[in-house]
Amino acid sequence: MTNHTQQSHVGVIGLGVMGKNLALNIADNGYHVAVFDLDTPKVNAAVAQEEIERKADTAPRMQSCNNLTEMLAKLVEPRVIVLSVPAGAPVDGVCKSLIEAGIEANDIVIDTGNSLWTDTVEREARYKGQFIFFSSAVSGGEVGARFGPSLMPSGDEKAWRYVEPIWKAIAAKVDSTTGLPIERFEPGNPVTEGEPCTTYIGPAGSGHYVKMVHNGIEYADMQLICEAYQLLSDGLGMSAHDIGDIFNAWNKGILNSYLMGISAEVLQQADPLTGKPLVEMILDKAGQKGTGLWTAVSSLQIGCPAPTIAEAVYARAVSTQKNLRMQLSSKLAGPEPVILSESDKAEFITNLEDALYCAKVCCYAQGFQLMAMAAKEQSWTLDFAEIAKIWRAGCIIRATFLQSITQAYQEDANLANLLMADTFSQTLSQKHFNWRKTVAASVMQGIPAPCISSAIAYYDSYRCEMLPANLLQGQRDFFGSHTFERTDKPAGEKYHLDWSAKERTLSKV
Repeated sequence: MTNHTQQSHVGVIGLGVMGKNLALNIADNGYHVAVFDLDTPKVNAAVAQEEIERKADTAPRMQSCNNLTEMLAKLVEPRVIVLSVPAGAPVDGVCKSLIEAGIEANDIVIDTGNSLWTDTVEREARYKGQFIFFSSAVSGGEVGARFGPSLMPSGDEKAWRYVEPIWKAIAAKVDSTTGLPIERFEPGNPVTEGEPCTTYIGPAGSGHYVKMVHNGIEYADMQLICEAYQLLSDGLGMSAHDIGDIFNAWNKGILNSYLMGISAEVLQQADPLTGKPLVEMILDKAGQKGTGLWTAVSSLQIGCPAPTIAEAVYARAVSTQKNLRMQLSSKLAGPEPVILSESDKAEFITNLEDALYCAKVCCYAQGFQLMAMAAKEQSWTLDFAEIAKIWRAGCIIRATFLQSITQAYQEDANLANLLMADTFSQTLSQKHFNWRKTVAASVMQGIPAPCISSAIAYYDSYRCEMLPANLLQGQRDFFGSHTFERTDKPAGEKYHLDWSAKERTLSKV
């Protein structure tokens, strides 16, 4: 894309935290940006920040717009417009305003919010012929948006080819050999080396679906770490600072991840007001914005087991029941505290590290299986090695562990489940006993660990060649004539027993 005097390559609408930082990131990578927001001070602040960060001998890379008509006039054609507005009605509101302002059929509008994937599918069809509605989920929060996020674009493939150079420039980067992030948080000095954490996901909606599952995994990953924190705090009586030390040590091994690192930092932060550990002064009521819930709902709709993701959503729901928890804490009996020796404490910590890793593998297995089943249902072709690659940096669930997932899918693109990969099946087979001891300890000490526990149930369910669903089908046939298949007959043949008759007879249905 060539530079045009007085014209910009990209327009950004919505200059909240994410929009402003995306605009600055785009400008850092050599593209001229036109910006607009209904809140004029936000526009002024973005332009002022670009001026402060810009090198002295460099021309302005960002220009403000008073309205959308002015923005369209300032953009090279075909126009590329990035929307950074809340999901839902605001997206359609901006699209309607762009139509009124004179947007054209070849122009590209990119929704970067956390939109529900089905809304994205509907919008591409609704705006066809008026402009190209494209989408690109963004992960990485404020810092990621500014210095390199993980980007999950989907929609019109020709539109992707046009915006691809911009997206690869602004995305996070990783070392192609190690899979480790290449990070540099310097305005005006973007990372240009390494593999960019973006790839074309597929047709409309697929990118937002992948991001939705990413967020579901994120919910579970966070909850797993929180359960480890409570087990160490309530089970061993450790201080927040000491637990932070353990997390820092784990972060140097197979549990290395962004979430593990920031959890250690949060635990070791003192409260500026009281001097106590800040975590102890934070009310234990967790919020959510819906993407984890959408993932759990989708798993139920598709029939894909994702219990650890669902339990993470439930854990946040339980946390909001603070008053009820306070009342029941004095009414419901629990076990007496267990006093452990120093050697037993050391063993507990080792077991917990293994349990956390195993549960994390199952959590990702659930997410990738869900994407695979959704792809089959929607006729999408998803490249799971590439998806794992683009999550190695820039996003909230970035972790060294994703390099192993990338390799697993590179070796077998048709893995039915991550647990089928030798690298994971062998490791979980080695560590499962310590995982079981952790779950047993949590139960015996009365410390809730819903995600760690659900993950081992998931593992054991897939380990079982025979499940009690045979009895369940018998029950269903008894009260509802729902029929059943037989182990000694071809798959698909249905049978029913006449349970109400004096002489019960079997019939093929």
